[in-house]
Amino acid sequence: MTKVPDSQTTTLTPVDVSLSETDVHPIQTPFTSQPPEPQVKLDIEHALVEDDPRIWSNARKNAVLVIISGASMIAGLCANIQNPANAQIEQQLHATPSQISLSLSLFTLVQGNFPVIWSAISEFKGRKLVYLFSVALFILGSVIVAVSRNIGLVIGMRVIQATGSGAVIAIGAATLADIYEPHQRGTMMGVYYSAPLLGPSLGPIIGGGLTQGLSWRAVFWFLVIWGGVIFAAFLFLFHDTFRKERSLAYQSLLKKQTLEHKLRQARDAAQIEEKHVNEKKTSEGGDEGQAVPKDVEAQPVVVPAADIKEIKLSLADVNPFPPYLRILSRRNNVAILIPSGLLFAFSFTITYTCARTLALYYDYDALRTGLVLLAYGIGSILGSILGGRWSDRTLARLKAANGGLVSLRRMRLESTKIAMWFLPPSLVGYAWVCQERVNVAAICVMLFLAGFFSIWIYASTLAYIVDANTGRSSIAVATNSSFRGVSAFVAAEIAVPLQDALGDGGLYTLWAGLMVIAQLLILLVLYRGKQWREASIERERERERSG
Repeated sequence: MTKVPDSQTTTLTPVDVSLSETDVHPIQTPFTSQPPEPQVKLDIEHALVEDDPRIWSNARKNAVLVIISGASMIAGLCANIQNPANAQIEQQLHATPSQISLSLSLFTLVQGNFPVIWSAISEFKGRKLVYLFSVALFILGSVIVAVSRNIGLVIGMRVIQATGSGAVIAIGAATLADIYEPHQRGTMMGVYYSAPLLGPSLGPIIGGGLTQGLSWRAVFWFLVIWGGVIFAAFLFLFHDTFRKERSLAYQSLLKKQTLEHKLRQARDAAQIEEKHVNEKKTSEGGDEGQAVPKDVEAQPVVVPAADIKEIKLSLADVNPFPPYLRILSRRNNVAILIPSGLLFAFSFTITYTCARTLALYYDYDALRTGLVLLAYGIGSILGSILGGRWSDRTLARLKAANGGLVSLRRMRLESTKIAMWFLPPSLVGYAWVCQERVNVAAICVMLFLAGFFSIWIYASTLAYIVDANTGRSSIAVATNSSFRGVSAFVAAEIAVPLQDALGDGGLYTLWAGLMVIAQLLILLVLYRGKQWREASIERERERERSG
């Protein structure tokens, strides 16, 4: 048996593609004197497609990476760029603090949950159309916010902004899965995810500078300009990476059509056989002899190529909610989505409460606050890039040590162990340097460490979510985004009351405890996730067979 390299595609027709999601195991070969070779189970990711994105040139792949990274900055900037302008918005629009808070928390909630819809649309309309439509929606929302005369319109249009900016969160990672093999994704996910991490650091700086130099409306005109640049890049430079043959929705529809052809062939064969028997009886003068019918079920099924090309997915075929529930029905997914949500909620909370601490106790203005938060952003970017590289390096090392027979998905999480030792102490350190009001340099150091180690872990969990849901990468990332959005919404609503009640020391000591729980769940997936995943796949197959 010839082993298929990870970096190459296979020459299979869509009908031949195995939908197996199980891991690779060795098999015994009883009738040979040669040592047994591992059986390679070809999965949906290696179906034969036209203009395979996996074999595009590095320059073309890098162009895709740069474009979607730039688009993902929209999501990061939008959530934070408004903060320095809140006081001016409150004054000029006669808004209350609760209305300002609602504009922020609703934005996060919608941005986290609407990607489920975007991911479903991308499964039958492709990635490019979704990118263009969503960015256009974002630009429209930004324009209306910039000219708004009352806080109600601002809140409503912030929701529209969130709807548009949420698309790249879901299908950005799926786009990378379209063009990179699993052993490359850790590094590329790290590079990709470093872009939205610029938002928590650059957002306050840009927002503070524009608000102080011009007005709060300039903040949203800046977003209009950035959205226009990204829209032009998608329109003229981006080539769609989605291939329906590598979509489970398409393969399920193809399987259904294949079954229909099989039943039709069986009926036609039965009619021909019956006609042949009747003719033979007539020619032999009513002889009782009968021909032995063929086993029509065992005959090969031939699906015309024209029919395969005519298969078109509709929204009903990619209804996001059954796949969403299927993602949640797997225990390994739920156990990794909870830490992912907690990590994002922590990231959202620390930038929000740190800005408040600096304003209240250090008398920092918006621009100086943004410069302090830049430490967290730099730590996050380095953690994302280096964590992704370490993830790929760990995966390659363990794969080589085990002869390529260990689950790639499970190996991905091995790289998080080193960061787990340092994240909780970093949070405790941040908690008490803020509580004791020590020099701001110490806050910068602890912010850097907290960002570095939290995103190091997050980058590997995101790569695992993609790898563990073959053929459903966009809906898996959208589900992750939903967990993130809900977690951040809750965190935003309770952060200030907890900060007032417990102080920074109590609040972030509590967060350190939550991070320990998150890390224990990741370790649980590391050691039990493979069994959970295979059991879930077997249950799904049983339901399909019984259905």
